[in-house]
Amino acid sequence: TDYGSSLTVSLPAALQPHQPFQIIVRYTTADGPAIWWLDPELTYGNAKPFVFTQGHSVCNRSFFPCFDTPAVKCTYSATVKAPAGIQVLMSATQSTYLEEEGVYQFYMEYPVPAYLVALVAGDLIHADIGPRSRVWAEPCLLPTAISKLSGMVERWLTAAESLYGPYIWGRYDIVFLPPSFPIVAMENPCLTFIISSILESDEFLIIDVIHEVAHSWFGNAVTNATWEEMWLSEGLATYAQRRITTETYGAAFTCLETAFRLDALHRQMKLLGEDNPVSKLQIKLEPGVNPSNLMNLFTYEKGYCFVYYLSQLCGDPRHFDSFLRAYIEKYKFTSVVAQDLLDSFLNFFPELKEQCVESKAGLEFERWLNATGPPLAEPDLSQGSSLTRPVETLFKLWTTEPLDSAAAASSVDLTKWRTFQTVLFLDRLLDGSPLPHEVIKKLSECYSSQLDSMNAEIRIRWLQIVVRNDYYPDLYKVRRFLENQMSRMYTIPLYEDLCTGTLKSFALEIFYQTQNQLHPNLRKTIQQILSQGLNPLPAIDTTAVTTDTPAMVLEDKVSEATNGAISLRDVNVSA
Repeated sequence: TDYGSSLTVSLPAALQPHQPFQIIVRYTTADGPAIWWLDPELTYGNAKPFVFTQGHSVCNRSFFPCFDTPAVKCTYSATVKAPAGIQVLMSATQSTYLEEEGVYQFYMEYPVPAYLVALVAGDLIHADIGPRSRVWAEPCLLPTAISKLSGMVERWLTAAESLYGPYIWGRYDIVFLPPSFPIVAMENPCLTFIISSILESDEFLIIDVIHEVAHSWFGNAVTNATWEEMWLSEGLATYAQRRITTETYGAAFTCLETAFRLDALHRQMKLLGEDNPVSKLQIKLEPGVNPSNLMNLFTYEKGYCFVYYLSQLCGDPRHFDSFLRAYIEKYKFTSVVAQDLLDSFLNFFPELKEQCVESKAGLEFERWLNATGPPLAEPDLSQGSSLTRPVETLFKLWTTEPLDSAAAASSVDLTKWRTFQTVLFLDRLLDGSPLPHEVIKKLSECYSSQLDSMNAEIRIRWLQIVVRNDYYPDLYKVRRFLENQMSRMYTIPLYEDLCTGTLKSFALEIFYQTQNQLHPNLRKTIQQILSQGLNPLPAIDTTAVTTDTPAMVLEDKVSEATNGAISLRDVNVSA
């Protein structure tokens, strides 16, 4: 299978219980799910080859022999030899470099699960951005990374420490990876991996980094013992992320970001259906299923809602902060199950245990964990109304018949909005698509040129609206966007939308022109989207393809992969 086979080692019968022993496994690894090799053309600088690993959730077994389960933690050391001019980094607390030999040595002194062992090597340089943080990036990206994050990471770490206790990993460094990185971010201890594409979207960058900071406590220090309870990592990290953003940016901003995510959760719920088992917090993993395939917004947002509900039972979020500090102190460097968290919670608050809050009708803890469907309770987001109300007003103006486009156009200046306000507005237009032709035409006249100068998180949503409404005057912008994007998070949603409507031949034409600039894994995914329900696409000589060839070869069929657009766009996958 894609996930390997077990290596069984028989121990000598004479070995005594608890007697130390050493096993040496000599092995070779090349291509595998964890290891991503990039030619220079797939980097920003186009200068040197690049490699990175992505272990979550069960990929690191293709990187090194390991107990590939979050229930097992260990320290590790590594020796890495690299050519001159290639910088090597790992998720380790200690590192040395022997220049004359070209050898790096790494050591992680704290026990971590296998999926948090990570390596990156390439044309990387660094700059310090705080007393215990630096950013690593390709030379052409470093100035941007410095300008966005200088002084900020220390502010976030300090806020997190005030809530949840000392940061235990020593350094908190960040490395920005080429657009081939398959997810948004990964919380590898001491060295967070983040896709470089996010640098242009300030508010998403803030949220993504703070989420990874939160994982230093929830996920890395205390880990879910089974992949069936990923919410223990993601739900708690999302809650902690929002406590940190409230402390540093205020409640209104946090409520806006939460409203945006919960909107996405309900959108995914509508797509999947309320009885879908993947909407449970405790998901049953069938043999052979990659746990990463079950990561969705419920892991994050339904998990967050449950944790938020627990905090509300305490009356004051600061009391819940105190509990989480004690929880971290008790379980750090170990792996837990949901019952460990809930038992600790009830023991920390004996008055709640006496009230039998775990059995409150309709809000039973067991129901939170095992019922399908939306969260049993959602947070009060009224503190964000100053930011969300204008979005609701503008959306209503554009979707109320008869359309008063003059009033809608003059009511708001989108250039003065926060990014999360604009994407919330565009997402709601997406939900209502296809829109009446008059509406999409007036929307384009009012906003299209403004949106052109905004970040990719905003632009992709407008372009999805263009595609879902077959608005041909703006299709050239879709082509231009895809010609300049190599990132999975910005290409897959557009290709899926193009292939669900009447524009599959247009999608094929763009793909044939741009496929050589895409990572092979991304290229394969897009080919699968383009060939939904048909025979696999052959490798095609792009010099011989005419624009009308794809239309003759392929029918327009509704893609069965549309859910992927939601999961890729709306889940800021960070583990």
